[in-house]
Amino acid sequence: MTNTTHFGFETVAENDKARRVAGVFDSVAGKYDLMNDLMSAGMHRIWKAFTIAQAGVRPGFKVLDIAGGTGDLARAFARQAGPSGQVWLTDINESMLKVGRDRLLNDGLVVPISVCDAEKLPFPDDHFDRVTVAFGLRNMTHKEVALAEMRRVLKYGGKLLVLEFSKVWQPLQKMYDDYSFKILPKLGKLVADDEDSYRYLAESIRMHPDQEALKDMMHNAGLECVRYFNLTAGVVALHTGIKT
Repeated sequence: MTNTTHFGFETVAENDKARRVAGVFDSVAGKYDLMNDLMSAGMHRIWKAFTIAQAGVRPGFKVLDIAGGTGDLARAFARQAGPSGQVWLTDINESMLKVGRDRLLNDGLVVPISVCDAEKLPFPDDHFDRVTVAFGLRNMTHKEVALAEMRRVLKYGGKLLVLEFSKVWQPLQKMYDDYSFKILPKLGKLVADDEDSYRYLAESIRMHPDQEALKDMMHNAGLECVRYFNLTAGVVALHTGIKT
């Protein structure tokens, strides 16, 4: 019997989800940052800045940015970690990773990059001071496996930071739904010529665990001191946990 999972609101075979997600990001890679600015009214930059501040990266730190896409977090971490540190930019999608690599090079930053699956990280145990994933966890097939892998590669005392869309404040739910399912796909069609991919992104947000559920998943993965910060009325949440 074939195991199934969610691809937005659609049920698909587990072994087909990665291919379908790859198709989405291959399609939107070139307009990804522009669409982020448009659909969040620039708020994604504030959410990422908050995450960077909470990470507290210092010179000499080793940092792993998973599903790092166009490199916003990796850029900041590379500057903070300095020449004595090491920041890896990784993504399962080569198209996104190429965009991130080129933008970092344009900024004069040379960092190691790797196309890799968060469920099978090619790094040793107890290696990184910080592991981050921004807007990538919801696209992973086995989130619990990915979280366990993130914990595995963290040093003891290291911190995992998960920035992701979450459960919005209830009084705003209808307005948020109208925007997500009526306006966002049309914006995707107009700007990126891809309505379906942005409909999937809206659906994937609804299928992602809410704040408390993700907190429990991080605890179950073996992380301690798990907490979360609701940003913009819960449109996004930053979860953090420590490996002890």
